[in-house]
Amino acid sequence: MAPLPLGRIIAQLIVPLIAVIARAVPAAYSQALQNARRNGVDATKTASDLINRQISKSEALQILNLPEAEMTAEAVEKQFKKYFADNAIERGGSFYVQSKIYRAKELLDDYLKEKRAEDKQEKQ
Repeated sequence: MAPLPLGRIIAQLIVPLIAVIARAVPAAYSQALQNARRNGVDATKTASDLINRQISKSEALQILNLPEAEMTAEAVEKQFKKYFADNAIERGGSFYVQSKIYRAKELLDDYLKEKRAEDKQEKQ
């Protein structure tokens, strides 16, 4: 019969603790939103908006170290292979940097494909 009082004591400690936490979390969140608004932060931006943000063409060119005048499919591929291999995790590189390099190549490839399609339509 000893476990029964011990369980009751634990329950008497846990239930009020959960009630305090249930009131504190929403209050802290609302205070954080008020602070963000007061400091001029756009509270409508979510973390997923920042994570899924696409890079710009100029940023992609900077990542692959290409001037816009020299941007061809071959040059993009050459720079991609060079920088992607140089930043391989096995060689002490960074997965984050590799992902930026990959996204830069992906964006520039899409841009070049669209540009070829536009040029093809203009010739017709």
